[in-house]
Amino acid sequence: MPFYKIKSKTRSWDGEPIGILILDAAYPCVPGNVGNATTYPFPVRYHEVRGASIERLLNQRDPSLLEPFLEGAWKLEAEGVRAITGACGFMALFQQEIADAVDIPVFMSSMLQVPFITRTLKRGQKVGIISANASVMTEQHLRNVGITADMPVVLYGMEGKYEFRSSVLEEKGTMDTDVIEKEILEVCDQMLKDNPEVAAIQLECSDLPPFAAAVHEHTGLPVFDFITMIRHMESALNPTKYCGPCYRM
Repeated sequence: MPFYKIKSKTRSWDGEPIGILILDAAYPCVPGNVGNATTYPFPVRYHEVRGASIERLLNQRDPSLLEPFLEGAWKLEAEGVRAITGACGFMALFQQEIADAVDIPVFMSSMLQVPFITRTLKRGQKVGIISANASVMTEQHLRNVGITADMPVVLYGMEGKYEFRSSVLEEKGTMDTDVIEKEILEVCDQMLKDNPEVAAIQLECSDLPPFAAAVHEHTGLPVFDFITMIRHMESALNPTKYCGPCYRM
C-alpha cells in the first residue's frame, strides 16, 4: 500500500479537485449546468457567495462583491480543493484579484478559453461568444480574461429570449429546457447569418452547457463552455497514468 500523509489538520476529507464559487441565486440547475454536481465525472465542492446576486454581479458590477468572493476562495482553498472556478462568466470581473489571493489555479470565467480558441483558427475566422446578457458585457470583462480588441470575436446574448431571460436572469423558479434549446439555436442562426466566418462557439453562461451538444449538432462547429474548461483543468490536476506493452523493432 502507498504511504499517505495528511495535508491539513483542519479538515476530515480529501479528493475534491475543483472548487466552485456559485452565485446567490435561485433557479433550476439542470444536469450539465455548472451548479449541478452530476455534471462531472469527479467530485467538486461548492461555495455560495452570499449576496452575489445576478443583479449585483451582472447589472451593477458591484465592486463590494470582491470581499465575499475572496472569502469564498480562501474557504475553498482551506477545504483542500486544488483549483477554483466560477459559475458565471461575468465573474471575470474579479479574475485577477482572486487569482492573486490564493496559491492554486483560478479560472473564474469560461471566456478564458477564447484567446486559446482564436489561435486555433485560420486568419479571417471568428469566435462567436453567446452570453447570458450581451448588453451588460463590458470591455473590462473581456480584458480580464485576455480578450483584446484585435481578437476576431463576435458577441451575442440570450437576454432577448423570453424563457431564458425569465428563468435565469429573472429567476421565475421554473425552466423549460426544450424552449431554451430552441432559443439558443435561434441565437446561433442569427449569429452565423450575420457572421458566416464564425468557426467556433464559446458559451459564456454557466446555464448554457446543457445545450452545447445541440448547438454542435445544429451548427457543426466546435463548442466550448464552462464544462470543457473545468474538465481540462481537472485533467491537468489528475494526469492519466499510461501503461501497456512497449514494442521495440
